[in-house]
Amino acid sequence: MRSNQVTIKDIARELGISPSTVSRALKDHPDISKETKKAVTDLAKKLNYQPNAIALSLKHSKSFTIGVIIPETVHYFFSTVISGIEDIAYEAGYNIMICQSNELYDREKSNANMMYSNRVDGLLVSLAKETQDFNHFKFFQDNNIPVVCFDRATDELNCDQIIIDDYSAAFKIVEFMIQQGHKNIVHLAAPQHLAIGFNRKKGFEDALKKHGLPFSEEQIVMADKFDVATQVVEELILKGNLPDGIFAVNDLTALGAMRALKKHQIKIPEQIGLAGFGNGQNAILTDPPLTTIDQNGYNMGKKAAQILLERIKSSSENFTPENHIIDTELIIRESVR
Repeated sequence: MRSNQVTIKDIARELGISPSTVSRALKDHPDISKETKKAVTDLAKKLNYQPNAIALSLKHSKSFTIGVIIPETVHYFFSTVISGIEDIAYEAGYNIMICQSNELYDREKSNANMMYSNRVDGLLVSLAKETQDFNHFKFFQDNNIPVVCFDRATDELNCDQIIIDDYSAAFKIVEFMIQQGHKNIVHLAAPQHLAIGFNRKKGFEDALKKHGLPFSEEQIVMADKFDVATQVVEELILKGNLPDGIFAVNDLTALGAMRALKKHQIKIPEQIGLAGFGNGQNAILTDPPLTTIDQNGYNMGKKAAQILLERIKSSSENFTPENHIIDTELIIRESVR
């Protein structure tokens, strides 16, 4: 069955000129007269002509597509990262293909294989929580397709990393809580094999030690999801072990903690201070609004796309990977007294 897509040959037949003349006219070639160029572009617009992306990719040995794998779309942070990626990619004439791993290694691997099959020119990745084997990304690098990690990175891959200083950001927000009078603080943490989980826990621990407060592993509770946080905080309440401060590894986890606290009519911040990480849209809509860290996801996305496009353009297998640190900001709201 014939496609309804208009081709260069259709325009040439309509105007009674050669396809090569149409092609050069569309490219604004100096050998083509202004009259012919105008006739070609007017008809192309009228017929809604679109260049054949497959033919262009074969001609240039590029798909002009960037792959993006993120853990979850539910996090506002990742939506801001994608906005930054899109703005840079589209400006450079690239499309983006987005997949989410749902924090699963097998899903992430499947996403990567699909993107390789679709001939993406480069890959931007924020690793899934389950991922501890990185051969599916090394395969891209072995085939000279650049990979750039953002937010969640690993030293197992010889690639550029666009990250924040998770340690300093966590230290900064916990120190603020201590300065406001919260002394017995619990950290709702992410898995420790992830750099962000380990570094945020370390920042929490060192802030306590700097201010002469006791630290024990009992103050670290593995909970980095809304439902899990609700459950563990409710258990602390029922056991009579509620601290006077909670620092959550992300905003959704903090909101889960807030849900349990409100259920038991525990006042925030009078009885307990609560802080998150990420500065999502919900952070300002809660009662009280949430003290948190702004990760500047949009800037992270822009930088990640810029670096990836540079690697695609250079096409060099010999390069020194770079770590780019995106600035963070402490956002003070009413959830910490």
